[in-house]
Amino acid sequence: MSATLPSVSAPSSHQAFARGPQRTSAPGTLLDVFFDVTRRVNRPDAMRVRTGVNQWKNIGHAEMAQRVRHIAFALQALGVQRGDRVAILAENRPEWAICDWACLTIGAADVPIYPTLPAEQIPYLLSDSGAVVVLVSTAAQAEKIAAIRSQVPSLKAVVGFDAATRPFVDHLLEDLEARERAQDSPERIASHEAAARSVTPSDLATIIYTSGTTGAPKGVMLTHDNFFSNITATRECIPMGADEVALSFLPLSHIFERTGDYWFFLNGASIAYVESIDLVPIAMAEVRPTIAMSVPRLYEKMYARVLENALSGGALKKQVFFWARRVAERFQAVKVSGRTPSGLLAMQYSLAHRLVFSKLQARTGGRLRFFVSGGAPLAAEINQFFNAAGLTILEGYGLTETSPVISVNTPKAQRVGTVGRPVLGVEVAIAADGEILTRGPHVMKGYFNKPEATREAIDADGWFHTGDIGVLEDDYIRITDRKKDLIVTAGGKNIAPQPIENLVKTNKYVSQVVMIGDRRKFPVMLVVPNFEQLEKWAKIKELIWTDRAQLLQMPTVLAKMDKEVRSQLKGLASFETPKKIALLEHDFSIESGELTPTLKVKRRVIDANYRSLIDSLYVGGPDKE
Repeated sequence: MSATLPSVSAPSSHQAFARGPQRTSAPGTLLDVFFDVTRRVNRPDAMRVRTGVNQWKNIGHAEMAQRVRHIAFALQALGVQRGDRVAILAENRPEWAICDWACLTIGAADVPIYPTLPAEQIPYLLSDSGAVVVLVSTAAQAEKIAAIRSQVPSLKAVVGFDAATRPFVDHLLEDLEARERAQDSPERIASHEAAARSVTPSDLATIIYTSGTTGAPKGVMLTHDNFFSNITATRECIPMGADEVALSFLPLSHIFERTGDYWFFLNGASIAYVESIDLVPIAMAEVRPTIAMSVPRLYEKMYARVLENALSGGALKKQVFFWARRVAERFQAVKVSGRTPSGLLAMQYSLAHRLVFSKLQARTGGRLRFFVSGGAPLAAEINQFFNAAGLTILEGYGLTETSPVISVNTPKAQRVGTVGRPVLGVEVAIAADGEILTRGPHVMKGYFNKPEATREAIDADGWFHTGDIGVLEDDYIRITDRKKDLIVTAGGKNIAPQPIENLVKTNKYVSQVVMIGDRRKFPVMLVVPNFEQLEKWAKIKELIWTDRAQLLQMPTVLAKMDKEVRSQLKGLASFETPKKIALLEHDFSIESGELTPTLKVKRRVIDANYRSLIDSLYVGGPDKE
């Protein structure tokens, strides 16, 4: 990729340097995209929302544009001015995106709030951002705001999406829209677009608070051109057709889905909104998407389900499954090398597809061109399996502070185990300590109200310090761990826990896993079993238990889980191999503070929450790593 630009030398303090192709577009705004697409594409199913079993309501571009305009005027009537902040507390639904566009057209910056956050964590986000209006989806979300409203003096109004929010809000969105609809006129339509067109590429589009694995959330300021440069760059490397159907189910409060939806919109795709990841299997069958984005957890669950079906179906079914997987891996290896599989291999793959992989593809609706994975590392084994099955997963990389895309694998340039090459206009360098740095139009404006934190994150030369450790291989980025997440044992050995955790999570008996060991003699592992699988095994073994706590204390179960975990740890160095394993009866959760809203592990919180259990693992343990 770097060959498309004049030669650029890496700074002397950096180990390696890569640069995506030069940006071909001038700086732009999201509103350039909005008005162009709503007029040029104007499809009747721009947005879709599920209303019942196999029933979906369509919202066309024309209706969407009208609702955006009406809500924009309504927000101004509530006192929202250019430069103000408007918070959105809602699950995925068309109203989220419509209100987002409305805010953008009047020059306001919206502040997304994760719908899973408890009420007590919301006042800080509203107060720090100075939000003047909050848009809420359901009665449950409205109650949260009602409980803490007195703590946020900047709030002028609370607006509810659903009629059930009426007791807790000042206005219903449908009432505000109806009032503005009645006042519509050609002059108001023209004035709305004129005001929107006056927004500049450097204007603030949003403040997204990082969930953070440590410390208080920081408000990431992203401009219109941060997003515009990101989605136009992604369009260049991952082409989409005119009839794409995208499934949107990750929280729109997260940068990954937010930018993904802008990217879908830019390409004229129909976007089907799903409020919960639990509904994804149903939605896939009903909508039959051509593209979907997800964090690795979805792929891990799908892989575990396929593996379980194969292993529980008898000797013949198991034999056929593993034969098909071997054939598919050989087939994929030939394709990756640039050749076309033929002869016996092509015939074997055709049979393997019919017997095994067609069923997996059918569960996704049968039309899926590719998945996009981001937000956390995806185990290479899982990625390879999906690719071999004919379901391509394009893994990418980025952070909230980078809008988010830094790099991504593409249909024409994919290397499993990496997060792809830098996209258009993006520079990447590896610092002397292995940290990944990036520079370009995708890098945030800074942290809101935190100039010192901004200076720590972005150096004088414009390089953003990602906090991730990685290497460059032919300009492909391979991430090895988080810089702050590295475990340094008492003996001074550095251990990257995430790759090891990913190995263990591929076992069907494991649901969640966290490695602990910073400043301790050796690493240990906390494991939450996949109780569906473990209890099924325990019944076969005719074990008797009354609750999960009792089950996890049985020597037979302890030995079983120890064996399953250690079967995934072959090939590790002695110092990075967990010496002891503890089983937990409850999943790590957002509510307990152990996971971020994007499901990243807060290792330090878990270390503190389970301190007594962890300490017990070091009693009578090895004296050294």
